[in-house]
Amino acid sequence: MNEEVKTKHPLKDYFHSLLDMRSNMLDYDELHDMMEENTVIHGANMWILMMAILIASIGLNVNSTAVIIGAMLISPLMSGILTMGYSLAIRDLPMLRHAASRFATQVVISLITSVIYFKLSPLTVATSEMIARTSPTLWDVMIALFGGIAGSIGNTRKKASNVIPGVAIATALMPPLCTAGYGIATMQLNFVLGAGYLFIINTLFIALSALIVTKLLGVPVREELDAKKHKRISRIITVLIIVTVIPSILVGAYTVYSSVVERNIEDYLANEFVFSDTQLVQSSIDKIDKKISVSLVGMQVSDEKIAELESRLDDYDLDGFTIHVTQNKSIEGEDSDKVTIAVQENTIHGLEDLLEQQQQTIDKLENDLKDHIDCADISKKAGGIFTKLSGCECGVMTDGSAQYLLFSCTADGEFTDDERQTLINWLTSESGMSDVVLDIHQAEENEPDDSTEE
Repeated sequence: MNEEVKTKHPLKDYFHSLLDMRSNMLDYDELHDMMEENTVIHGANMWILMMAILIASIGLNVNSTAVIIGAMLISPLMSGILTMGYSLAIRDLPMLRHAASRFATQVVISLITSVIYFKLSPLTVATSEMIARTSPTLWDVMIALFGGIAGSIGNTRKKASNVIPGVAIATALMPPLCTAGYGIATMQLNFVLGAGYLFIINTLFIALSALIVTKLLGVPVREELDAKKHKRISRIITVLIIVTVIPSILVGAYTVYSSVVERNIEDYLANEFVFSDTQLVQSSIDKIDKKISVSLVGMQVSDEKIAELESRLDDYDLDGFTIHVTQNKSIEGEDSDKVTIAVQENTIHGLEDLLEQQQQTIDKLENDLKDHIDCADISKKAGGIFTKLSGCECGVMTDGSAQYLLFSCTADGEFTDDERQTLINWLTSESGMSDVVLDIHQAEENEPDDSTEE
């Protein structure tokens, strides 16, 4: 009979074990002790936080994604946010106050550190990594929510995992905080507001995720609140969520709308503005006034044709948009060919100017690299370290697509493959160049003198 009960719902048991959130979970007391520890301010954590902020600020300043990811991995901000969500779930208001106080201290220290860095940094231009943190959308809300759920589950396990570092990267708490510091340092309010809003989104929804997971895990409450107090807290949380989410929804909706409109206009212009004797040379979009401006060169397009083109806007879901066409006067015969040739010449001249600018940049980089590498010093050191070598010379060479270090010398005796590899490794380290080409000549042995003195 017992066996029958155990095997009654094997599929249900399978999915229960597959999705059981409580497996390998810390017991409630261990979990509570860990969360209590997260409310204590340790000097070591503050130093780690400041170093993480400096690393993230440098990464944003030089536009390096890898450096920013490294900063997010060592940041201790995540634990305080998870603790705030946990304390709300178990109704432990003293823990919530301590966790919030610790987190506020971390935020202030982070802002001060990033402001000082950007005040001292010679690089003041906003990078794409900074700009990307100033326009949060609904997708950022979802990332914070799902990331927070994963982080909350991982944080309650007995065995450590890579969940928390992964959540730290996905939700990106450090970059918006540093970007807000950049905005304060450079007095740019849009960076402060945009990045600060993203940081608030991440903080609020990670904490909300921790609250939800704690409830699902059945962690017992520590303090029974009266109905009035509980209702007030719930109302505050609800208002915060609504106030935070609404702007992100609006920004996200506008982002989607803009993307769809741009794609539809591209299709419209590519499909409809095709003429045998007329060329579309420029177009612009005013999304607020819903106006598409185009410039045409060649045979003049009739007003009837333009009206027909405008009537086709609805076919591309561009209801309400109008077309404003600028075109040259009617040109016929040989003059039409001259206009076409002029357009082509302008295009060619533009490309030539672009190529010339790129070549100047390449030449400057090559000169900077040659100035940076002291070939005479490298040659002298090589002769002293590798005693078999003499007549050492080196120089920076280019084959048009890449640069390499050419090292030429004479070897006294056999120079083995291992010795060659050691020399290449040394030259790579000394010069900083990844490509090294060796030109090693074998020293000619002196012929023996068969003459003898009488």
